[in-house]
Amino acid sequence: MIKKILIVFIVAFVIIQFFRPKKNIAAGEQPNHISKLYNVPDSVKTIFTKACNDCHSNNTNYPWYNNIQPVAWWLNKHVIDGKRHFNVDEFSTYSIAKQYKKMKECIDELKEGEMPLTSYTLIHRDAILNNAEKQTLINWCTSIRDSLKAKYPADSLVMPKRK
Repeated sequence: MIKKILIVFIVAFVIIQFFRPKKNIAAGEQPNHISKLYNVPDSVKTIFTKACNDCHSNNTNYPWYNNIQPVAWWLNKHVIDGKRHFNVDEFSTYSIAKQYKKMKECIDELKEGEMPLTSYTLIHRDAILNNAEKQTLINWCTSIRDSLKAKYPADSLVMPKRK
């Protein structure tokens, strides 16, 4: 009986290798990137590259183990979820209120130590942010919020309530 279960498991494992999610790889320059609206200093770009872009951009740098199912499905879910929350490559398509809110959410996530995810930093040790890097991102997000506050009326910075 155990031999039959093992054979079924192996056959199922081999079959699922043929079902792969579409990769999150966009070619060329991203026309809606956050840098089209706001100055992104090199220090922030460096932090984004090492700790954020794999899940929060249209270009994921996939590790070798993404070629094994069901790992690719699990990673794909994280990428889709990350882009749904915040996508630097689509940021200029966000409304002013959403931009303002997303910068606040980034600040909160960094202060609470929620980003990058522990499941990501377990394998990507270089993505662990030190206090100086967290503060760099917090200051940058705050500066964007301040510039939005200075440029737009207060009511345009509030997300409409969902019905």
